[in-house]
Amino acid sequence: MTNIQQYIDSGVLELYICGALSEEESKAVSAELKKHPEIVKEVEEIETALEHLSTAVAPYNPDALLQKIQEKINSSTNTIPIDRDRRSSKTKIVLYIGWAASILLLIGLFSVLNKNRELRDTLNSVQTKNALVEQEIENARDDAEKAKELLNVYRDRNIVKIPLGGQKVAPEAYAEVHWDKKSNKVYIDAKDLPTPPPGKEYQVWSLTLKPLTPTSIGLLSNFQEDDNKIFILENANASQAFGITLEPKGGSKTPTMEQLYTLGTVS
Repeated sequence: MTNIQQYIDSGVLELYICGALSEEESKAVSAELKKHPEIVKEVEEIETALEHLSTAVAPYNPDALLQKIQEKINSSTNTIPIDRDRRSSKTKIVLYIGWAASILLLIGLFSVLNKNRELRDTLNSVQTKNALVEQEIENARDDAEKAKELLNVYRDRNIVKIPLGGQKVAPEAYAEVHWDKKSNKVYIDAKDLPTPPPGKEYQVWSLTLKPLTPTSIGLLSNFQEDDNKIFILENANASQAFGITLEPKGGSKTPTMEQLYTLGTVS
């Protein structure tokens, strides 16, 4: 910390003592207490001041207090004892005003702290809602742009369409590859693939046939969360066929042929 006094003067220690900070903010103050004895001393002084203030507003017996004062004076000097009956009404008024002022001070202090905490909670709530709205707008914009891109792909006669039929492990499975050779993009329509089990995901392979050489072009990640089940991958290979296998999450270096779900050749 570059300026301990500035930290002390910020008012954060008073909020810490009164429990008006969030959990993270309280941890931060606790960390500073461990590092700086000056801050520990300041906290102790604040606590002592609050204790004195609490004592001042607690119910008390003015007669007993005056009796103690009189005993103290009598034990140290020959001063004439204080006559309780001669206390002026003005003195009583001053005592009561001081008591009432202390009560109002405490009430005001905790009221300010509570309002501070409520305002902070409201601000955090508003910020969270704004972040969610911004994310929803961004998602909607991305979905609109993706939909427009896919529409152009399906309408483009130069896009190569390769149907991938189901194989032995999943005869009912089906997928389509739409290959844009100009942009080296591959659009995988995987809506007819079954949802992969936990810890597994689909991997797409570009194949050359003679000799058979598989090259991974990517994973169909977040399969279950993708409502459209359309995935865009990069493919700069001279592909003669495409296949999709089920692999451990993160993919494999070579395809697991026993888990070949779909396969199709480029016509």
